Amino acid sequence: MELSMLSALLYGGIQALTVQAQGSLRTRSSSPSNSSAPPYRDDLISLHKSLVEISSISENETAVGDFLISYLTEHNFVANRQFLPSSNTSRFNVIAWPDSRASNSSKVVVTSHIDVVPPYIPYSRTGPEPPTAETVIAGRGSVDAKASVAAQIFATLELVSDGTATGDDVMLVFVVGEERTGDGMKHFSNVTATQSDRPKAAIFGEPTEGRLACGHKGSLACEITAHGRSGHSGYPWLGKSATEVLMRGMIRAIDADFGSNEVFGNTTTNVGLLEGGIAVNVIPDIATAGVVIRVALGPELEGAETVRTRFVDLLTSVDDEAFDVECSGGYGAVECNCDVDGEFSLLQHTGIL
Repeated sequence: MELSMLSALLYGGIQALTVQAQGSLRTRSSSPSNSSAPPYRDDLISLHKSLVEISSISENETAVGDFLISYLTEHNFVANRQFLPSSNTSRFNVIAWPDSRASNSSKVVVTSHIDVVPPYIPYSRTGPEPPTAETVIAGRGSVDAKASVAAQIFATLELVSDGTATGDDVMLVFVVGEERTGDGMKHFSNVTATQSDRPKAAIFGEPTEGRLACGHKGSLACEITAHGRSGHSGYPWLGKSATEVLMRGMIRAIDADFGSNEVFGNTTTNVGLLEGGIAVNVIPDIATAGVVIRVALGPELEGAETVRTRFVDLLTSVDDEAFDVECSGGYGAVECNCDVDGEFSLLQHTGIL
């Protein structure tokens, strides 16, 4: 089958299924009524429920991975564990394809992630039963990204069952660690890069309102350490508060213009972690912060470095000796190929860390 046609069919099937599966948000008014529901809807919702009920916070994804291996095997997929080369050797990506595959590779990778951010939130469903457009599904991962996982599986099953696609056309890749370091996808990519017969295209499942993403912001994660001088809080002039210096720097960073783009908008800063001090009456001599910057600047290979330089320069202007900054990886804004007919594209404010 021609690659562009296959990709369009896969995306169309996933898009339609995701509209029904994406929980936590109210299902769309265009969702089918009970009388017109497709035959797979109950099974789709059941799979989605099973996935969300399994806690899979980043670095603890084994249980949901084991479930998917069993589920896909029962549905005539060849399903394998791709173990990560890390100290926690129990972590693995799920790699699967319809058992009709004759070659050593598939043309299209359909992929999403099976880890979620903390804390675990149990699955819940409120509203009419059986589900209608008024039913609300919630729970950690019910949107990001177990809705995508469920929709991708059923879209692939539908295409295989009607003879449109085979294992030579499509494979499923569900990775771990996306919400933290991206180590699951990095490992899959590194392994795939060594193969002579590599996939030609990929469809990524992320919460996109059921629309096709034409691009997304880049990302830069940094750890900041502010150094001060300890002392008694009654004599602040004898010490230097690391928490005060850090807070001044972080407020400046949140308000700063690190660069914008007509397509991707503004670069934004989130201070997600703050820590410092040992007692309320002691001037702290050290404080730390964890920051994620959503990079609106390109190109992909250079945008994050431009923002990193501006970020460090800003902190130096606040205090030229207090800050140590360590940033890991990072990349600039990414433009994606979304040349598929239909008015259903958008740009994402998020990206993989």
